[in-house]
Amino acid sequence: MIEKINTLLAEVENIKAGNVEELEALRIKYLSKKGEVSMLMNDFRNVPAEQKREVGMMLNQLKEKAQARINDLKEALENSGSVDDSIDLTRTAYPVPFGTRHPLSIVKNEICDILKRLGFSIAEGPEIEDDWHVFSALNFADDHPARDMQDTFFIARNPETVLRTHTSSVQIRVMEKQQPPIRIICPGRVYRNEAISYRAHCFFHQVEALYIDKDVSFADLKQALLFLAKELFGPETKIRLRPSYFPFTEPSAEMDISCNICGGKGCPFCKHTGWVEILGCGMVDPNVLDNCGIDSKVYSGYALGMGVERITNLKYRVKDLRMFSENDTRFLEQFENAQ
Repeated sequence: MIEKINTLLAEVENIKAGNVEELEALRIKYLSKKGEVSMLMNDFRNVPAEQKREVGMMLNQLKEKAQARINDLKEALENSGSVDDSIDLTRTAYPVPFGTRHPLSIVKNEICDILKRLGFSIAEGPEIEDDWHVFSALNFADDHPARDMQDTFFIARNPETVLRTHTSSVQIRVMEKQQPPIRIICPGRVYRNEAISYRAHCFFHQVEALYIDKDVSFADLKQALLFLAKELFGPETKIRLRPSYFPFTEPSAEMDISCNICGGKGCPFCKHTGWVEILGCGMVDPNVLDNCGIDSKVYSGYALGMGVERITNLKYRVKDLRMFSENDTRFLEQFENAQ
C-alpha cells in the first residue's frame, strides 16, 4: 500500500486540467466516494498493525495534497476566465418545473381572503413570547394546565418565556397598542408539547380573528361564522354552536359544520353524527379588555380561532398530519390545481 500511495502522490502533484469538465473528472477520480483515495482508505483495515501509523499519516497527506491540487486548479481556471459564471452547473436541466404552494398555505390564504372581505386586516407577532401575552393577559389562571411543561414548550426552563401556544398573543399585542375599533386576523405557527402522530403534531398553524368595537354582539359573531363556513365549504353548509369554555371568552362556543362529505347524513368521517367541529369562538371576556387598557364598559367584541390543518383535512381529506411537514414532493404535487 505504501508503494501505491507514493505513486498517487506523484500523480497528484502533476495533474492538470484545461477546463471545468476535466477538473471535475479529476475530482471524481481521486476524491469521490469511489475514487482512488477512498479506495485506499477502505483498504486501511487490512494494513498490518505495525504499519498503521505510517500508512495512516501517508493517507492523510495524500488526501490533503489531492484536495489542495484540485482547489489550485479550480482557482487557476476561474482566474483565467475559463469558467462561465453565467452558467450554474448545479442547476437542474431545463425545463424547470414550476413549484406549488403548500396545501396549508393555500387554505390559510383562503381563510384570510374571506375574512378580509369582512373588513379584517392581517396582524402578526413573535413566536417566542412571554407569559403575559400568552397566558396572564388572556385570563388564564395560575394553575391552568396550559402552564404545565407537559403542555407548553418553555425556553431554557424559563417560566416567563415560551413558544406561543396560540396566536391570541398577537391579539393582546394589538389591543395594548391600539384603541377600538379593532378588526384583525392573526395567522401563524404555534407550538404545543404533544406526541407526534397521524392526528397531532408538536407544531401546527392557526388563524384567529378579533373584532372589538361598540355594541358588538353574539349575533355579529354568528353572522361572521356563517359567512366563513359557506365561503369555505359551499353555500349548502350549515353551522351549529355548542356551549364551551375558554379562559379568554365569555360566553364561549365551539362551532360545527354539516359534514361536507356525507352532506349531514352521517358517515365514518363525522362519526355518523352529520356534524364536524372546526373552530372555537366567543365574546371577548371583559377582563381581557381591561388587561389591555380597553374600557370593557364601553367596548365589546368577539374572537374566533381555527387550526389550519383541521380545515385542510376537511377540504382535501388528508389522513396523516405528518405529511404536511415531511416535504414529500409526491404529496405536494397533488395540490398544483388548488392554488
